[in-house]
Amino acid sequence: MLETTNLKNISKKFAVARNCASFKENEAMRAIAYSMDLLLPGLYIWLLGFSIRIGGSVPDDIPYKYPGKIHELTGIALVLPGYRIFMTYQGSYDPKQTSNTGTNGN
Repeated sequence: MLETTNLKNISKKFAVARNCASFKENEAMRAIAYSMDLLLPGLYIWLLGFSIRIGGSVPDDIPYKYPGKIHELTGIALVLPGYRIFMTYQGSYDPKQTSNTGTNGN
């Protein structure tokens, strides 16, 4: 009985660790979406959960949490001063978006 309890505790610890990593990835992607949405100058690269953000900013969650989301697993964007943006991402930042064609899933 003691071994079963230990296995349950171990599996709970791994689940928490996995959720924490996922949370950090989501926050990094949310920061990229926020920066691209506001056209903040910087270089943004994301590839299957790995992301690099040079420039931009973290979302300002006051008075509400920024809901934007990137709907592709890979991409790159370069935002220059003067609101010039070059990117591979063609989707929307709408969290309810189901495809990158610009139409809602409703």
